[in-house]
Amino acid sequence: MGGFFGAVSLEPVVADLFYGTDYQSHLGTKRGGMATYDREGGFYRAIHNLESTYFRTRFESELEKFKGNSGIGIISDTDAQPMLMNSHLGRFALVTVAKINNMEEIADSLLKENMHLSEFSSGKINPTELVGLLIIKGKTFVDGIENVYRTVKGSCSMLLLTEDGIIAARDFWGRTPIVIGKKDGAFAATSESTAFPNLGYETSYFVGPGEIVKLKADGMEVLRKAETKMQVCSFLWIYYGFPTSCYEGKNVEDVRYTTGFKMGETDGVEIDSVGGIPDSGVGMAIGYAAGSKVPYQRGISKYTPTWPRSFMPANQEMRNLVAKMKLIPNKDVLNGKRCLFCDDSIVRGTQLRDSSKALKKLGAKEVHMRIACPPLIYACPFINFSASKNELELITRRVIQDFETGNTKATLLKDAHSTENVKIADERIKAYATTDSPEYKAMVAEIAKRLGLDSLKFSKLETIIEAIGLPKDKICTHCFDGSSFHTCNGCCCEK
Repeated sequence: MGGFFGAVSLEPVVADLFYGTDYQSHLGTKRGGMATYDREGGFYRAIHNLESTYFRTRFESELEKFKGNSGIGIISDTDAQPMLMNSHLGRFALVTVAKINNMEEIADSLLKENMHLSEFSSGKINPTELVGLLIIKGKTFVDGIENVYRTVKGSCSMLLLTEDGIIAARDFWGRTPIVIGKKDGAFAATSESTAFPNLGYETSYFVGPGEIVKLKADGMEVLRKAETKMQVCSFLWIYYGFPTSCYEGKNVEDVRYTTGFKMGETDGVEIDSVGGIPDSGVGMAIGYAAGSKVPYQRGISKYTPTWPRSFMPANQEMRNLVAKMKLIPNKDVLNGKRCLFCDDSIVRGTQLRDSSKALKKLGAKEVHMRIACPPLIYACPFINFSASKNELELITRRVIQDFETGNTKATLLKDAHSTENVKIADERIKAYATTDSPEYKAMVAEIAKRLGLDSLKFSKLETIIEAIGLPKDKICTHCFDGSSFHTCNGCCCEK
């Protein structure tokens, strides 16, 4: 995914920028970058690869090179950022949190207009450069950002560092957040409000979907009003978000606790202890323990000295090894116990299958699993969570395909050639996505069997919506139920 931070102040901003950007590190693992603007020295930018180390270690040694009272930073899971651009709008630096599904189409259109693409990472188009080129086609920054909204299919939130402050623009449908903070003589914009407390900022404003604001040291100006409709990603609260962050005024840890509590007070399974899979399963587990009145125990701990965040090697085999090595089970807590664990989600199921085997080897009498969200059945086309995966990498889809083999409609899931067949295939998939349907129950039972679990339950969609506390039509739940079908980022959609 990725996260950004920007600040503009009456004083030098590098310390706030450095630590504020570092607080986005749980959102990305590939590249980090910062850019500052100084009236005398102009723009300064640095970008580093983070795949084998951490943001702080890459940037600490060169902090003295960053000058000025305004700056932006990014932790990116996609491309090298920030971009520096010089145009008729003026000079600016740009960072984006984006998932652009039509990059090739946009690139071809720009090349036909005699524009050029100069930035490539591993031979691929740089999505932030595309966004920058779309912006400079506008007569103003607002006009250019609206051009991004009209053109991009997927999602795109951004910060622009200009010679006259910072412009923050949230994705048209509000799929990813921007939070504004302020303190005496300074304003900041960030993906994660976690960045604010230790830097002395107070959360002052949640940027709305499609809204564009400009920050200066002495205040904030709305350049474009927010849209009334929103589709904020529910996975921000379930998985992505740091526990102390808030989106739309809803705290991440509180949502996770509430989800666990509601499941715990109605579950009824006989167990001896409740534990969370670190880190994102812990809040739910504490809530579940309170709701079920069963003791919370750390049967699994994360080795934080060397694994403070997720580290994702490109090779799947190495990812599995890393996932195993950073989580250490406690035999003395597990031995002879009927253990229940909470986790945020199940994607492939590989890690959970291996973990359940290991836990029973260490003496766990039973291993039960409770998941904070409904089953992931649809790949995400809106942000960089599961969109890059083949849907058959999802354990749910593999089970569905196996169940449908031999069914007269089975081939429709793989090879739909007509509108009627696509409709029938969708109906079959939706049957598995419908909580407590016969297909849903069979799918969950089969997943539990394949993963070696004594029982498995997923939170209901209604519970997630209630815990978040926003209306269902303002929350994207596409990966669970296939809803929220708006694939473009902006004004070309019927609103």
